[in-house]
Amino acid sequence: MLQASLVSSPRVQAPHRSSFQPAEAGAVLIATVGVCGGAGALVGWAAGSPGLGALGGVVVGLPAGAGVVYRRYRGFFT
Repeated sequence: MLQASLVSSPRVQAPHRSSFQPAEAGAVLIATVGVCGGAGALVGWAAGSPGLGALGGVVVGLPAGAGVVYRRYRGFFT
């Protein structure tokens, strides 16, 4: 009986795998794209064209956001 309780003790159990939360992943993606777009708008404003700067920031922010989401949920995708 002692052996059975040791086998099922919490120390022996596998660690709980984090679950994928689509709403959180979407929020991280939107926040990253927004920050990159804002930074691009600031750079564009300094250069004389905030609209083009924001567009460039969003273009850079989309793959950056995907990378951030992948890094955050790396354990889920592998």
